[in-house]
Amino acid sequence: MVPDLSHRHGPILRNGSSASDSARYLSAEQLSRFERDGFLAGIRVLDDDQVEVLRSELEPLLDPGHPGAHLFHERNSNESHEPGRVLFHALGAWRISAAFHDLLWNPAVLVPVGQILGGRVRFWHDQLFVKPPHLGGVVSWHQDFSYWTRTEPMAHVTCWIPLDDVDEENGCPQYVPGSHRWRLLPVTGLTGDMDAIREVLTPEELSGFHPIPAVLRRGEATFHHPLTVHGSFQNRSARPRRGVALNFCLDGTRSASDEPLLEGVPPIPRGQPLSGRFFPLLSHFA
Repeated sequence: MVPDLSHRHGPILRNGSSASDSARYLSAEQLSRFERDGFLAGIRVLDDDQVEVLRSELEPLLDPGHPGAHLFHERNSNESHEPGRVLFHALGAWRISAAFHDLLWNPAVLVPVGQILGGRVRFWHDQLFVKPPHLGGVVSWHQDFSYWTRTEPMAHVTCWIPLDDVDEENGCPQYVPGSHRWRLLPVTGLTGDMDAIREVLTPEELSGFHPIPAVLRRGEATFHHPLTVHGSFQNRSARPRRGVALNFCLDGTRSASDEPLLEGVPPIPRGQPLSGRFFPLLSHFA
């Protein structure tokens, strides 16, 4: 029986993915860039040893027969809508794997997130994205908050961490600078058509649609605003493209729905702040 690690609020492993010696404050210039562009790329949050631990714990999670698979809030062995393409996507790895669990408490992640949010950090949810060699599918252009309107206000930030070196050949993330100042866009789909978003953009937004690829080494993170338009193309390389997204919100963020915020999670009444076992408070200080 695989234990549900959501009962554990704090690091489990001694030398896993939560080592504190790599924590760094973002500089004023880096914070200014985030404010200007809506994202910040190339921030080292994991060393190579930590990445290897996460890689080793990721591999068994890809097996649909994993004894902890029922603990995922969502699990799609292939969410791609493209024939012959594969995109593994799952929410809830922190409940199953000690290394992914401890990643939530990594100070190298939490310190920048706390600076960006300007207050105490609460966990929202995690995501795994895996694009296999040659066959990896796209993640279509989208804004995260288009999928998160079941919470309010919009006080979120995402940290995306590659477990492989990523570039345009294997489908690195790409961001549209300044798009965090756009309106909330309609959902046009998370996979499949990379051009679908263009149908809902205004002429002004289209003129500003100039994505920038985030070429990163494994363990170097990006941080992005919940309205920043981003996506990633196919993995055409002979290398895998594995990554984890950690989504956070400001403590005090409230439920905007009477339905469960995540599959398998008891509902939080509309208007009540996120709290409890599935939405732990990760930092107690701004």
